Amino acid sequence: MKKVIICLAATGLVFSMQASAQIQKGNLLVGGDIANFNLGLDGGGNFSAQIDPKVAWFVRDNLAIGGYLSLGINTAKGNGTSVSYGVGSLARYYLSSDAINVLRNSRFFLEGTIGIAGDNPAVGNNTNGLGLGIGPGWTYFITPNVGLEALLKYNGIVGFGSKPTSNDLGLSVGFQIYLPTARLKKIAKDVSN
Repeated sequence: MKKVIICLAATGLVFSMQASAQIQKGNLLVGGDIANFNLGLDGGGNFSAQIDPKVAWFVRDNLAIGGYLSLGINTAKGNGTSVSYGVGSLARYYLSSDAINVLRNSRFFLEGTIGIAGDNPAVGNNTNGLGLGIGPGWTYFITPNVGLEALLKYNGIVGFGSKPTSNDLGLSVGFQIYLPTARLKKIAKDVSN
């Protein structure tokens, strides 16, 4: 019984912490999102998934700048394989107003991306060129350094191919790990000794 009470107290302490230390200047954000995950169990045997790993550095409180990679695949028996990709830079700004962030351990954010992207369906028109994305998101910190998030984002591609533009609105979920760089430096120092 004593262990249960200690576990509950520790959990309460973790969930009562403010979600601000994670998004301070100098910290590192590492993680990713997944969208459009589908594993068809019927006769068609379709599979689709989109993954978006990200790394960003907090250049000041609430503002992270870094890079992203986006890989998507959609395949179905008899229809071929569609591929989408993207690589570029990202900026993320966390809103810190308590009036906006109604849950204690959460933060709303805005994310913008720019880079090289492509949408190459197995059937239909393809577009490759400049990829632009922008959208709002929400992070809930399940621990002081790990956040679960949802992101609703407009993605557009302007360039060349059979079709000069491609647009979509995507909803993705994922997780991010917020690493204090002081801790990283200490780990690197301990490993080298």
